[in-house]
Amino acid sequence: MSDVIQLLPDSVANQIAAGEVIQRPASVVKELMENAVDAGARCIRVLVVDAGRTSIQVIDDGKGMSETDARLAFERHATSKIRKADDLFALTTMGFRGEALPSIAAVSQVELRTRMADSELGTCLRLSASRVEGQELISCPVGCNFKVESLFFNVPARRKFLKTNATELNNILTAFERIVLVYPEISFSLHSNGQELMNLKSGSLRQRIADVFGKRFSQDLLEVGVETAVCKITGYVGKPESAKKKGTHDYFFVNGRFMKHAYFHKAVMQAFDRLIPVGMQVPYFVYFEVDPSNIDVNIHPTKTEIKFENEQAIWQILMAAVKDAIGKFSEIPQIDFDMEGRPDIPVFDPVQPRTTQPMPTYNPTYNPFKQQRPIQSKKTVEGWERLYEQLPEQQPAEVEVFEAEEKSPIHYQYKGRYIMTAVKSGLMIIDQHRADVRIRYEKYLSQLESQTGNSQRMLFPEVVQFPPSDAVVLERIIPELHTMGFELTDLGQYSYGIQAIPAGLDGLNYVQLIEDMVNDTIEKGTGNLHDIHSSLALSLARHAAIPQGQVLSNEEMENIVNELFACSNVNYTPDGKAILCILPQKEIEQLLE
Repeated sequence: MSDVIQLLPDSVANQIAAGEVIQRPASVVKELMENAVDAGARCIRVLVVDAGRTSIQVIDDGKGMSETDARLAFERHATSKIRKADDLFALTTMGFRGEALPSIAAVSQVELRTRMADSELGTCLRLSASRVEGQELISCPVGCNFKVESLFFNVPARRKFLKTNATELNNILTAFERIVLVYPEISFSLHSNGQELMNLKSGSLRQRIADVFGKRFSQDLLEVGVETAVCKITGYVGKPESAKKKGTHDYFFVNGRFMKHAYFHKAVMQAFDRLIPVGMQVPYFVYFEVDPSNIDVNIHPTKTEIKFENEQAIWQILMAAVKDAIGKFSEIPQIDFDMEGRPDIPVFDPVQPRTTQPMPTYNPTYNPFKQQRPIQSKKTVEGWERLYEQLPEQQPAEVEVFEAEEKSPIHYQYKGRYIMTAVKSGLMIIDQHRADVRIRYEKYLSQLESQTGNSQRMLFPEVVQFPPSDAVVLERIIPELHTMGFELTDLGQYSYGIQAIPAGLDGLNYVQLIEDMVNDTIEKGTGNLHDIHSSLALSLARHAAIPQGQVLSNEEMENIVNELFACSNVNYTPDGKAILCILPQKEIEQLLE
């Protein structure tokens, strides 16, 4: 029998590795930026065309590579970061696996221009699907210039499943933000289709957060800082009033590396227990400095999952540090001692009083029981019969013993939340908020499909600001928002003025409404126009629906019931929550037996 096991060629092995390492254009941006940071760059520029489908270019001013290193860097597991297995537990660099560059080259066309400071000429290397197509000496600046074109050109299935340009650009911005928030001392810039999206100068961490997410956002942050023998924790957490249901910016970094950690997330949220409503979250930017030997970053190729040796101890330290920050900066109200313009209130001086003390006076001979009030007798009005002489005689109205039958059924409201009404099979209970969500959802969705929304001008426009990653999605859905009745004016720096809103939305927080609509669209994606319409209609319906606890009249309850049963689905909200239930008559009788 012949042997069947064979060693895979490097080109096939690289494509297999690329399936995990390079998932979308954002993965290429992340890997190349991390390599630039490890190379000691002080300025990193990222340029993408068509959200990375056409080309991705990362330019840095790091130490560069020699001609031999440039060629060897595209071989599997070729790295300058580690030399032996023990080095995995003493990592201080972003990359170490040696899989990124060969994985990128396996699914794209790559051109690398690089030069070291002590070399007069640099190297230009061109590869296509892991195959070297050319190498020559050129004149170029110190550092590296990676240009990745036609991503997934040789893997059509992977290219087919890429999302829309807006979604992929949002993912690129997310990966970009995760790196720039770790290295505020490095200058970064990002361009998309020739347009500058971000230009970040070197500075402090708080300034970097303000540059990325806006100055208003940075004003709601509290500083966190603690240093122990186990770890050092620094960063910022949001004030309780900055809590939101969704769209919060939650970042954990360990030794300069972004990570996801649900266990530590609970520690931050538990520190805000009873300070924020249930289901709300606060933003945070928490940086851990831990001995590299106490963590393992070699769990997944994306390196966003990190295992800690002493998670429980770090959990306790983190929660205590956040509680300390809240206690110092958030819970003590400020007292204003400004004396300018105060009223002149005299201070009482017992030695030299400025005013005389009032003295009460009274009549000592007054006795209320000695005086008698005259009793007033009732006077009879004479001639009262003449007032009724000209009136026609009227028959007494018949008194109905039984009340007339009601034209509409009577509904009952329980605790301002449920509408109860009798039906043939028993007692029907309707959640008034969810019912109104379903009613309004279908109304707004119909307006979007038919483009018949009405707007109402605002007397005092409000301003809403987004980070660049969210602003990309907002630009994609602005036409749909305009159809619904919103009118947004671009003010620059990712700020927008709310000039008009849909009619009938009085009393809402319009800034929060726009933010939630954008966040819901990000969660559901922007690939299908119907999905965008559905997401926007549901977000608007949630905000505009009747809240829990609002008292309704019988007529209002009747309108909700009638409009609900005119909807296409009376049982569930658009996100799958039950709207009504029926308590059968037999079960009611059994309960009363």
